[in-house]
Amino acid sequence: MHDIRELEMTAGILEKNDAIADHVKDHMAAHGILVVNEMGAPGVGKTTTLKNIFKHIDDDIKPYVIEGDIESDIDTVDLSNNGIDAYQINTYGACHLDAPMIDHALDHMDLDKRGILFIENVGNLVCPAEFSIGEHLMMLVSTVTEGSDKPYKYPLAFEKADIILLNKVDLIPYLDFDEEFYMKGVRALNKDVPVFKVSGKTGEGYEEVAKWLCEKAKALEPVEHHHDHDHEHHHHHHHDDK
Repeated sequence: MHDIRELEMTAGILEKNDAIADHVKDHMAAHGILVVNEMGAPGVGKTTTLKNIFKHIDDDIKPYVIEGDIESDIDTVDLSNNGIDAYQINTYGACHLDAPMIDHALDHMDLDKRGILFIENVGNLVCPAEFSIGEHLMMLVSTVTEGSDKPYKYPLAFEKADIILLNKVDLIPYLDFDEEFYMKGVRALNKDVPVFKVSGKTGEGYEEVAKWLCEKAKALEPVEHHHDHDHEHHHHHHHDDK
């Protein structure tokens, strides 16, 4: 009995989460904003990746960031100091972000131009892969320092990724990283996902990543603003004069 009740409860939570995620996704498309769920284990260079992408992003595409952390706002302060519109979510123990958190955060953001919203998820390769947060794309940051077995150990994250960044490639000469084994694991799970080799240290590879993302952002069909009244509840951020 107990197991059945627990399963039903989990299904109910996921259902509610997915309904809000769909709302967020549609709402952001209406603003011409591509939503990217950035995932990766702690220390893979998620924030460094964002900073490197921003150097190459097209002028007509504005970057926005929601930072998800269990504690602290170090990355948000860092990004804000670099002139990026960034908003902090602290989960205080929860191992992933969910759609209601994102929906709430958007009420506090001034989304005044079309662009890309990067949501840096909590550092974890397991839970974030299970929850949709309203993203159009999932970007997985993986690194050579983690070892080449990660696609085999954490298949869901690699399976769901729309783009994979293999970071810290400048360290390959110093490590026993088996790139062939790694790529074999990736391809077994995700046949066509683009894999970009990057280095947060040297900046290598990020220009191509930014170009790929900008193309996706431009291909996003923005819905006209006057459809806003169709939404279940109103976000007013595009009218804010903050």
